[in-house]
Amino acid sequence: MKRIETRIDIKSKQFQERRKYNLKLLDEFKKRYEEIRAGGSERARKKHLERGKILVRNRIELLLDKNTPFLELSSLAAIDMYDNQAPSAGVITGIGRVSGHEVMIVANDATVKGGTYFPVTIKKHIRAQEIAIKNHLPCIYLVDSGGIFLPYQSETFPDRDHFGRIFYNQAR
Repeated sequence: MKRIETRIDIKSKQFQERRKYNLKLLDEFKKRYEEIRAGGSERARKKHLERGKILVRNRIELLLDKNTPFLELSSLAAIDMYDNQAPSAGVITGIGRVSGHEVMIVANDATVKGGTYFPVTIKKHIRAQEIAIKNHLPCIYLVDSGGIFLPYQSETFPDRDHFGRIFYNQAR
């Protein structure tokens, strides 16, 4: 392949200013991403572990074939929503390998409001199912959920385009 030439001057003042700005943004992103990956509050995680339960990302890791990747989807879902009470929308979705087969994994994070569903959680879950259907991937559900997060119950509806769609897709 032919090399693409550039005229960017990496020593220019403009380049250095933009680089500095973007590195700062990257640091902020990494910090927020790690907070999101932690799941619920420290208190919720501690309580979860005291009950003898396994944290969601560890459950997924135990499920996957050894030394195989997990392509997490929509990890930033619900960022800056719901007073930041729903990291990753309270559900981890992604593609991994289980028993030699590529699968879609949907796993509730019980450290996030007891694994309950916010309106965006529903959208994320359905999107994972749509990707699985389109790519002929079986779905594995690691369910640890208290159902709908009641303060947002009025924003959900068990119809074909919302919470009911999850069950419809499972039955297909």
